[in-house]
Amino acid sequence: MNLVHTSMLLLWSWESLKAFELVEKENVFQKTPCPAFLMFDNAAYLSDMSFELPCHCKPEEVASVVWYYQEQLGSHHTKVLTDFDGRMVVDSGQVRVGSSILARFSIRMFSLLVFRAQPKDSGLYFCGTRHGDYFYGYDVDIQSSQKMIAAFIDQDQEPPKDEKKGNLLIFTTFWEWTHCDRCGVRGEQWRIGLCYLNKPGLSPRFQKTVPDVVSCGSHAVPRNLRIMAGNHHPPELMIRSCMVPCKEKPQVGLLAVYTLISKLGSKPWVPKVPIQYHKHRLGYRLIISCPGARPEHAVAWDKDHLRLYRTSFLKGVNRSMRVFIDHGNQFHIRFIQLNDRGIYYCWREGEMVAGFRLTVTSRGRYYPSLSDPETRYALQAALVGYAFITAVFILIHFCRCCCYFFTCCPDL
Repeated sequence: MNLVHTSMLLLWSWESLKAFELVEKENVFQKTPCPAFLMFDNAAYLSDMSFELPCHCKPEEVASVVWYYQEQLGSHHTKVLTDFDGRMVVDSGQVRVGSSILARFSIRMFSLLVFRAQPKDSGLYFCGTRHGDYFYGYDVDIQSSQKMIAAFIDQDQEPPKDEKKGNLLIFTTFWEWTHCDRCGVRGEQWRIGLCYLNKPGLSPRFQKTVPDVVSCGSHAVPRNLRIMAGNHHPPELMIRSCMVPCKEKPQVGLLAVYTLISKLGSKPWVPKVPIQYHKHRLGYRLIISCPGARPEHAVAWDKDHLRLYRTSFLKGVNRSMRVFIDHGNQFHIRFIQLNDRGIYYCWREGEMVAGFRLTVTSRGRYYPSLSDPETRYALQAALVGYAFITAVFILIHFCRCCCYFFTCCPDL
């Protein structure tokens, strides 16, 4: 009987080893051979978004990859993006806007992640080895949100129509609608549209999902057409109202205890979400970001019980806006006033996630620095004024010299 059990155990172990052998042989890179001639996949994103570029093919013997970046095809200025030298994994929440791409990337499982991309990051990305062998390439187009056009569906507004000039068609490709940004109350949802164009005869080296259709900033398009399309057809945003119920969550911990106490009579004030306290000086600028939110997320803002809808508070709705929400879902107050005190709640993907209690003070010493927008603006205004006065001074003396040498006008 022991011999039978031993035989069954050996057979089971052998089958298990065969199963593990099959799993080890499963390799995605064996199924995707690298092209003999380097091609580029076209991909378009909105500024401040984070994107991932998978290395779809590589030889089996290559254990780690290096990513290269070129602004123009064939450029002699190539940036090497590698983590061979002990580079730490980047935390997307700590990435600063405007920093170099060398401080905003990470390589995970052969894929390149770029955080908070900017229009200057547009270009060609190559997956390869440290010896300069390329396997796969991307043609990345980061479109700026500075001139984004918003259309409110509830107000019967429509996005701009497509433009056709000869055999060139410029149009907008819209993403899917986001989730409703609030639950239990009226919310909003939106969809982002990026600029694309259709032109016969584009370079076959750039792979396209639809024949002869690429994003407006693609390197398959001649430079003059890229500039023209970007200036005349910026990204678009469509916004509409929505209403969804909230998902009930079981109360645990302190919240359940507070609920029990409230039923017994005395109900203490319990914040709905974690509250962060912030003290800000009167008259200065404030920018608040929703924790864990990205530009493509459905994000909403409330002040106490007031809903701050994009219909009234989206950047660009009015020419002079002191309080607004930008296209990256950040909340701005240009200069703080006393009536700005309160709690600002942040919704993400239809769920309230955080609150910011703002206190306004006019006391305390303030040390200006060049990193402050107000300081930079004051310096810029002073320099412009100084340059203007200098120019007027030089012009007056130049006229006096002319009158003195040519005696063509009376003495001054």
